[in-house]
Amino acid sequence: MEQIDGRMPVLVGCGDVTDLQTPADAGRSPYDLIAQAARLALQDSSAPGIDAAIDTVAMIRSFADTSPRFATKLGTSANPPRSVAKRLGLNAARHIYSHSGGNMPQYLLNLFAEEIAGGRLRAALLCGGEALRTQHGLERAGAAPGVWTEDPGGTPELIGDPRRGWNDHEERHRMRAAIVMYPLFENALRGASGRTIDTHEAHIGALMSRFAAVARDNPLATRREGLGGEQLMTVDAHNRWIGYPYPRLMNANAFIDQSAAVVMTSVATARELGIPRDKWVFLHGCADGHDHWYVSERVDLHSSPAIRMASRQALAMAGKTLADIDVIDLYSCFASAVQIGCQEIGLPEDDARGLTVTGGLPFFGGPGNNYVTHSISEMMRRMRARPGTFGLVTANGNYVTKHSFGVYSTVAPQGPWRREAPAVLQAQLDALPKAPFTETPQGAATIETYTVMHGKDGPDFGVVFGRLAATGQRFVANLPDDPAGLWDLQNRDSLGRPGQVRRAEDGRNLFIPD
Repeated sequence: MEQIDGRMPVLVGCGDVTDLQTPADAGRSPYDLIAQAARLALQDSSAPGIDAAIDTVAMIRSFADTSPRFATKLGTSANPPRSVAKRLGLNAARHIYSHSGGNMPQYLLNLFAEEIAGGRLRAALLCGGEALRTQHGLERAGAAPGVWTEDPGGTPELIGDPRRGWNDHEERHRMRAAIVMYPLFENALRGASGRTIDTHEAHIGALMSRFAAVARDNPLATRREGLGGEQLMTVDAHNRWIGYPYPRLMNANAFIDQSAAVVMTSVATARELGIPRDKWVFLHGCADGHDHWYVSERVDLHSSPAIRMASRQALAMAGKTLADIDVIDLYSCFASAVQIGCQEIGLPEDDARGLTVTGGLPFFGGPGNNYVTHSISEMMRRMRARPGTFGLVTANGNYVTKHSFGVYSTVAPQGPWRREAPAVLQAQLDALPKAPFTETPQGAATIETYTVMHGKDGPDFGVVFGRLAATGQRFVANLPDDPAGLWDLQNRDSLGRPGQVRRAEDGRNLFIPD
């Protein structure tokens, strides 16, 4: 028998559901959908006693409970993880509901690994999912309010960072959604690369077409056309502008029904339950950290010190270099997240190993905060299929803000499992400089980055990050709501473009380009 510390954390079960077929009027709730994936994960462990061993059920926060954009009148559970546990017949003592963020699946597994290694947790079920396809179908059909309301009893334990991802000043300028923030990063990346508009659009189209090709061959993916770069970037009635420079197909695909779950326990419990050795996947290295919380605070909008430093920490904990990694899943809500991730980790964007195991959020599907549970589940299958190889999973929450990393393999780590306290890395990140900023800019200025947000009938509003000519201070502003001016901002290369900024009567800053 292998000499492995009995308290070594190990993943032993995984399960995924992508449902494109069940009619919305069937009314299946998110908790039913998540329980379906969780049941698959429990069965995947091949251990009849796993249900009784689960003492912790954790669920990733749903979009309906996260963002007003996805809120529903259909109702919610007073204790979502317990709603799932009851459907599975689990008598867990602990029910966890995460705070928001796409980093949370990996964050929670990092935490659970530490608790298992410390003898404080026996076995955990981590699950999540979204039923936004069904939700919108029911809402359009006029379903009765509250049909998904339930109270299974108890109050969930909340884990994660409760802060919202934007501040009041950013919100005043309509900067509270991912579809606004990530285009700002994208245009900043274009400026840093020195590309023209045309060459950069071709570049990001080619980048994301490689994700689309993986989704084409993945039966769990929601967009399987395998579109090429030119098709992804061609704007038409089917692929209209969302936030420049992203058409619809370059955005994470949230309106889907998808769920995933994984099971983590200790080696001692896995042996006790008779879980086959070929089911075991170990977490060799991990790290968590966040960049300066608000986007307007960051020194630039095309880098991430937290990705750079946390990815290195995770690899160092695993005793590996990037060259030792065989399989990669890079968080991919938008092309800008992929480019920043590659840049900071040190990955070529056309790395021969590929950058995704699923097809990425625009093509596999973007089930809210839960995408990374899917990528971890698929990574487990990849590791089992190629014993002895190593995989890297990256996770991103908010707006290139919160980051978590995991290094996986079927090979058992040597010695006891322990990691450095995340607060040590976070203190280093918090000490990094911030951009000089003013909420009350006035006078001559230039554009640092920008986006134009579109509705179905054309441009709605523009957002600008700028710098004052006199002081170099950063500011955020909107453009006047004039379609001609918005089209002009979009159709010209407006990086570095001069203009004037002033305060409007409603308290917003307005930038008038020259």
